[in-house]
Amino acid sequence: MEIILISAVAENGVIGHKNTLPWSLPNDLKQFKELTKGHTLIMGRRTFESVGGRPLPNRKHVIVTTMQEILSEHPDVEFSYSVNNALSIARNSGAEKVFIAGGARIYKEALPFVTKVYLTRVFAEPVGDTKFPEVNFEDKGTWENVSEIHHTTDEKHVYPYAFIEYRRK
Repeated sequence: MEIILISAVAENGVIGHKNTLPWSLPNDLKQFKELTKGHTLIMGRRTFESVGGRPLPNRKHVIVTTMQEILSEHPDVEFSYSVNNALSIARNSGAEKVFIAGGARIYKEALPFVTKVYLTRVFAEPVGDTKFPEVNFEDKGTWENVSEIHHTTDEKHVYPYAFIEYRRK
C-alpha cells in the first residue's frame, strides 16, 4: 500500500487559518481532486469539517477523531482513534493508495509511514494558526525531488505556487 501525504504549504509553514485555507488556488484543488479520486483519504475531524463535513465524492474516508458523538452522523465514513489504526483500516479494505490529507497533527503522526509527498508550495507568508510539521525535504538521504512545476499568479490564483513531488528514498 502506497502512503502519500498531500498538502499545500506556504513559505512560512502555514497550512490553515481558522479551519480554512488562507488562499484561493483553484488549480491546487483540481490537482487534489484528480490525485485522490478513487482512493482512500485519511484526515482529522477538523479537516473533514473544513471540506463541508461530508465525504468527498468517489473516495473512501477514514477520519481520525476522539469525538465518538460524530460517529453516528456519518454512516458512510469510517472513524479511527489514531493514524496507525486508520492505516490498518485502509490496508484491511484493500486500498492501494492512501492519501494523508491533514491537518497538522495527522501529518506529523503519518510522516514516518509516508512514501511519497505531493506538496503545493505557496509562495506567500499568509497569517495562519495551523502549520505543517517541520520536514527537511532537502535532505537528499531521505527525500528525492521527483518533479517541480512552477506557476505564476493569474486572475484565479493570487499567489505564485509550485507543484512538487517528493519520494522517500
